[in-house]
Amino acid sequence: MPQNQMIMGIGIWVLIFVIFYFLLIRPQKKRDNQLKEMRNSIERGDTVVTVGGIIAKVSKVDEDKVVLELGPSRTKVPFEKWAIGRIVEKVSNEEPIENVEDKLEQ
Repeated sequence: MPQNQMIMGIGIWVLIFVIFYFLLIRPQKKRDNQLKEMRNSIERGDTVVTVGGIIAKVSKVDEDKVVLELGPSRTKVPFEKWAIGRIVEKVSNEEPIENVEDKLEQ
């Protein structure tokens, strides 16, 4: 009889772990992968929102950093990629991206 109780106790813990895996761990991994893909797909010209709520256009993209243009004066500020919360507007490939340096020369 005690052996059956021990097996039942272990079975309950395994069941609890399986439930936690499918309800908490697996969906969180899926969200993390989607967020990573979104951050890797950032391109120059996209409009993004940072985790702090700053809305800006992407000026330059590096491996782990992005440079964002803020406000009407187009101040350039570097941010880590993990600080990008979402992409508001994706630049289409057909539209030419105007270079800020070219505008300053004119």
